[in-house]
Amino acid sequence: MTLLRSPSLALLCLLALTLFDCATRAHADPGLPPPVLQALRDAGVPISASGAYVQEVGSANPSLRHNAGVPMNPASVMKLLTTSAALDLLGPAHTWKTEALVASTPADGVLAGDLYLRGSGDPKLTIDALWLWLREMRARGLREIRGDIVLDRSLFELGTPDPGEFDGQPLRAYNVIPDAMLLNFKAQQLTFVPEAQRVAVLVEPPLAPLDVLSLVKPIDGGCDNWRGGLRYDLATHGGRARLTLTGTYPTSCGEKTWSLAPLDHRDYADALVRELWRELGGSIGGRVRDGAVPAAARLFSTHESPPLADQIRDINKWSNNVMARQLFLTLGAAAGHAPVREADGEVAIRAWLKSRDLSMPELVLDNGSGLSRRERISAESLGRLLLFAWASPTMPEFISSLPVFGVDGTLKKRGNDNGNNASGRAHLKGGTLDGVRCVAGYVLDRSGRRHVVVWLVNHANSGATRAAQDALVDWVVNRSVYVPSPPSKAD
Repeated sequence: MTLLRSPSLALLCLLALTLFDCATRAHADPGLPPPVLQALRDAGVPISASGAYVQEVGSANPSLRHNAGVPMNPASVMKLLTTSAALDLLGPAHTWKTEALVASTPADGVLAGDLYLRGSGDPKLTIDALWLWLREMRARGLREIRGDIVLDRSLFELGTPDPGEFDGQPLRAYNVIPDAMLLNFKAQQLTFVPEAQRVAVLVEPPLAPLDVLSLVKPIDGGCDNWRGGLRYDLATHGGRARLTLTGTYPTSCGEKTWSLAPLDHRDYADALVRELWRELGGSIGGRVRDGAVPAAARLFSTHESPPLADQIRDINKWSNNVMARQLFLTLGAAAGHAPVREADGEVAIRAWLKSRDLSMPELVLDNGSGLSRRERISAESLGRLLLFAWASPTMPEFISSLPVFGVDGTLKKRGNDNGNNASGRAHLKGGTLDGVRCVAGYVLDRSGRRHVVVWLVNHANSGATRAAQDALVDWVVNRSVYVPSPPSKAD
């Protein structure tokens, strides 16, 4: 190799290399499309507050990078990391098994001692599933429990977290704390029924420790923000609770439902199990309480959950926070930690990322659901995660768990306005917090090419950036000129 001895020649070569590098960066890191820039300006959001990453599946290089390496709060888009790791580590057929155990054998339908229910962290042990399981125990001949029903929730050890810590709303269902024996999301569904002079409220399930009083007044008007006119107050006294609902409700809404979580895990489980067992014709001599399964206890019955592939559809399509947090802790349990803490879920995911060569040095994990002010990830890291998921054996299960833009889930009402043509052509997970608006997933363009798309905005005016988000998705769908990526080194 001949060494360059002329300073002028060396300078020219350096300049040429610099220009080549700039040209390469210009191709790989173009600016945001004009419609996106305009929508950001209209929203009063600087481009520095957004991050974007777009790459065609199968391409060696991204077609758009904007602040792609900047760590940002992803809100519920963080669920993509938790669910993709779970699919890879646990497999789509993974199930949770909740066990019923006895220390003495039932005789003539009577259990003289206690019935133990050992929680496995099942994210979706709903009221109907619990009813069917208790019914199956009745079918086995169990009629009377003279001792207690003991709930063993020792798999998770989370201390005594405050459900209102995140936003001061402890009764909101999205703030429910995980539990190894989570029953029916620990939530009660309130159905508002407008009548001539009042608004009746139906409660499901109706539980003995809770009284619900509706003082809500019916009004005329639109239904865009019907929850905004409602207020609630919870008062407890002598082991009972009263939820008082006040405010206004538009009659044009018809019947609407709202889920709240006014009872703690112990009171909720006690009331729900006792009520369902009574409905099935069973009796309990003792009480429902927490406790550990004794070593000598024998298995009496097992409830097996729906498989993981089904559960992540609820987690991603409907952005269920407590289910995501249950899954996050399950990853810690699968890694051998017991009892499991949230830090164990983080350790499991970081080990998985390392094993899959998905370096994310900027990653900050909290509870894996995105319901956090601490969690951080970059648009590029999310993009690489989505490319990995596309190439994985569980790709069909993962993609089918995402909301279809303009069709279902949390994005059902998107893509049908502002002349947007993306409805039905994108599987995307949205994320929303105060000051945060994000979306990430897969978009199919008009030429049949699929693209990974990530869009993150962290700004006080982020709530006004829906048009910018839609404009980016629409730009990917309608790209009329295909510019092939430069060849990779392997080529």
